[in-house]
Amino acid sequence: MNHLHVLITGGASGIGLGIAETLGQKGARITISDISQEALDRGVAHLKELGIDAKAVQADMSKVEAIDAMVASLAADPVNVVVNNAGLQYVSALESFPADRWKLLIDVMLVGPAMLSRAVLPAMRDKGFGRIINIGSIHSLVASPYKSAYVAAKHGLIGFSKTLALETGDTDITVNTICPSYVKTPLVEQQIAAQARENGISEDEVIEKIMLAPMPKKQFIDISEIAETVAFLASPAARNITGQAIVLDGGWTAR
Repeated sequence: MNHLHVLITGGASGIGLGIAETLGQKGARITISDISQEALDRGVAHLKELGIDAKAVQADMSKVEAIDAMVASLAADPVNVVVNNAGLQYVSALESFPADRWKLLIDVMLVGPAMLSRAVLPAMRDKGFGRIINIGSIHSLVASPYKSAYVAAKHGLIGFSKTLALETGDTDITVNTICPSYVKTPLVEQQIAAQARENGISEDEVIEKIMLAPMPKKQFIDISEIAETVAFLASPAARNITGQAIVLDGGWTAR
């Protein structure tokens, strides 16, 4: 993977940092992006402790000008793999869902990936190679109550990926969406508490009855499973896999 320069949004922690670790240990050059400079500093320090060539660039994925500036700052070593991973969650019935929060989730998780893809595509086309890997969700395929903005954004991500896959079919650029069910990250820990409040049940019941109940495998997805899927999609072996939703759901959608 020495020829790969990978940009991972939301890369300072959780799934993003796990992807950075895996691809960095395979030899890729890593740039992580996040909204928090403090979190980025911690993330880069962690990666460098592992001997990974990593740098950081701060960017707000809800701002198009910030996305364009981030890509411009990397022009000396153009990105050829983008992992659109930045995300956030808000759990609420629609009637009480703050309008600005609803819009923010769409901006970060749907508009942001589209605008970042737009910014990196010219360099990818110039080199005749690129991989755009979107981190979707089981909620790209199914819905849960109280997550209308998140579900809408993640469903939209699949439609966007399919469209861009068609637009890039003339060169060695692929666009895919990885759709995991629940991964034990700080974001999901917060969801457990919020779901418990909204549903009037305990946090253990949220895990058992809401999160893991639809999964025949009855276990959270490990970050390493997502990271290794990213590594495969970035490889030459995946050059004809494009416009696809790669589902890591423990059998959820087989029902």
